[in-house]
Amino acid sequence: MTPHSIPARVYWEDTDASGLVYHASYIRFMERGRTELLRSLGLEQRQLLDGASGAPIYFVVRAMQLDFCKPAVLDDLLSVETLITEIGGASLTLDQRIRRREETLATAIVKVVCVEAGRARRMPAEVREKFERSRGAPSD
Repeated sequence: MTPHSIPARVYWEDTDASGLVYHASYIRFMERGRTELLRSLGLEQRQLLDGASGAPIYFVVRAMQLDFCKPAVLDDLLSVETLITEIGGASLTLDQRIRRREETLATAIVKVVCVEAGRARRMPAEVREKFERSRGAPSD
C-alpha cells in the first residue's frame, strides 16, 4: 500500500532552543497529515462537523505511540506519510512517518475514534466506505 503523503517545511517556529525540531511540532505535522488524508478522500472536517454524513461527527485521537528516531532542523523539507492500517466500527488505526528524503525521523501509531456529541459512535457507512476504498482491501 502506498501511504498518503504531504510536504512539510521546518520553520523557525518549529524548533526549540537547541535548533532542532521541538517534539510537539512532529505531532502538529502528523495532525496535518491526517487532515489532508481526510481531504483527499473527500471528507472535509467542517462538513463532517456540520452533519454532511447525518449527525455532526468528528475524529479525536484516542491513543498515540511515538518514536523519535532522528532530529529535523531548520529549513528541512519533510514528508508526512499516513497509512490506514485498521478500520474498526468507530475507529481507525494509522501508521504515520515523518521522513527527510529516505530517512525516517519519527513514527507514530495513532488510533482515532469517530465521535458524536462527545461520545464514540460507529462511523457512518459512507465515511467508512471511503476509508475502506483508500486501503484497497476489505475491513474486519
